[in-house]
Amino acid sequence: MPEQPSGPPPSTATPVDAVTAPVSAAAPARRTGLLVTLILGSLTALAPLSMDMYLPALPQVTDSFRTTTSQVQLTLTACLAGMALGQLVVGPLSDALGRRRPLLVGMVVYVLATAACVVAPNVPALVGFRLVQGLAGAAGIVIARAIVRDLYSGLDVARFFSTLMLVSGAAPVVAPLMGGQVLRFTQWRGVFVVLTVIGVVLTALVALWLKETLPEQRRRPGGLGQTLRTVRELLRDAGFSGYVLAGGFSFSALFAYISGSPFVLQEVYGASAQTFSLLFGVNSLGLVLMGQINGKVLVGRVPLDAVLAIGLGIVLLGGCGLLLLASGVFGEVGLGPVAVALFVLACGQGLTLPNTAAQALARTPHAAGTASALLGTVQFLLGALSTPLVGLGGEGTAVPMGVVMVGCGAVATVLFLGLCRPWRGGPDQEP
Repeated sequence: MPEQPSGPPPSTATPVDAVTAPVSAAAPARRTGLLVTLILGSLTALAPLSMDMYLPALPQVTDSFRTTTSQVQLTLTACLAGMALGQLVVGPLSDALGRRRPLLVGMVVYVLATAACVVAPNVPALVGFRLVQGLAGAAGIVIARAIVRDLYSGLDVARFFSTLMLVSGAAPVVAPLMGGQVLRFTQWRGVFVVLTVIGVVLTALVALWLKETLPEQRRRPGGLGQTLRTVRELLRDAGFSGYVLAGGFSFSALFAYISGSPFVLQEVYGASAQTFSLLFGVNSLGLVLMGQINGKVLVGRVPLDAVLAIGLGIVLLGGCGLLLLASGVFGEVGLGPVAVALFVLACGQGLTLPNTAAQALARTPHAAGTASALLGTVQFLLGALSTPLVGLGGEGTAVPMGVVMVGCGAVATVLFLGLCRPWRGGPDQEP
């Protein structure tokens, strides 16, 4: 592989020959493709599983510990911050040691930290356990993306990321529904029991079925100094930084919705925990469907930068719609119009998230783990910062959530246009 990204990587419909397996590379790729896709999709689903299954329980956690909404929201922020920082460590580590060993260690720690959340005695302890859960769960997220870049190049990266959304995108659909059903039979601690079981099953699948995809000759050994040099090289690429930041701010608009909607929909607009879970699942389904339209219809026919621009426009449209509705421009409105605005925003994410990841990683075949780490770290840190902003304006209105969504969507659009300069053609352009 070249040491520096010198232009568009070649596109191929088959995985590279470097997949390590005791038999030929091409055969196992065809024979176990579905299973590998399910495992990778499940790994990327760790974040929505860890977040979204817990969302319907936030008001109950507040009552259980007799604390404030802002303090309970710190349990979300801690997990998200952990996932951000953990990726920054695990990504470069996987470039040096390979994908499999760091992934297995991370999954085992994730299971232990999630089990500890079940017995958390107070909010500070729960925040600490959620931080460790996020740090460990980051391994699955960052390494899954790096494995995709190990196996595919060019437009096939975008197609595969869209395929992964069938699995990872199902998590936001199923997770809040599962959380709502768990709360019908037990308290909020039961949610973490279910997450622990999921973590054990996924760890076993990784141990038994996921092979190493980064052979020794393609690894980048080195300590902290080498990692920092690689990070500096990546960030000097304005296009790479533009895609990373645009994806990060778009994700933070989505997380403003994730962290704020349990309180807005249930306490401001009167939705029950089950209704909230249903609405959240419908919005997540919209994200998944748009991701499939992206991968099956648009990729290869429309430049990825053009699709990305459309996605950012849809995100802005949804945020503006919510802000106008919440601020009373159209008078007093009920749950229905607000749910529609949130659905539009979620659909836009189905175009922005896979394409920012594909375009960023297409420029960095020589350091996929580190690039994936930067991509994920920026997304989760910006998402963590959006959480307290949503809560600053009080609990009785959706205006703060709308302001954060519009602001993040606007910044993402400006950075995409200013740094990526899509009119010049992106790395997805190929004959």
